Amino acid sequence: MTKARVLRKETDVKTLLPAFVRFTACACFSAVALGIAVHAPAQTQTQMNQDACAVFERADTELNAVYRHILAAYEQAPQFTEKLTKAQRAWVAFRDAHLEAVYPDPDKQAAYGSAYAMCRCFVLAELTKRRVDELKQWLNGVPEGEVCGGSIRRAAPRQD
Repeated sequence: MTKARVLRKETDVKTLLPAFVRFTACACFSAVALGIAVHAPAQTQTQMNQDACAVFERADTELNAVYRHILAAYEQAPQFTEKLTKAQRAWVAFRDAHLEAVYPDPDKQAAYGSAYAMCRCFVLAELTKRRVDELKQWLNGVPEGEVCGGSIRRAAPRQD
């Protein structure tokens, strides 16, 4: 092997190693952000699928709890609760359509491989967590003086 080729390989390692470390750190950060336990990484695709789908199931459970809490808190506002129910049904339709847009092939397993179930659950978890944050505004309220809050109640004054 020539000296130039050896130097090139050393340079490649020096260049690629930091990128690999950044990628690994990003993957771990993304997993933590989605609520996946990184202390005991899955060893098989089946385990990774199960872990990812467990994240989605937790997000979906939280979504349903927040939604029920809003309906209970606003039970004296039937016009609002009727429209929120309609909006939630539309959001579910959007979520499902978005997932189909991300993975449009009808034979998902053949087109996207064994990781499809994991990736599907990651997309569903992310969309669901965003919806939870959107819905929580009806529970948390808006600050006094916010004129565009519409049906969202005013937040309790902060006691510092």
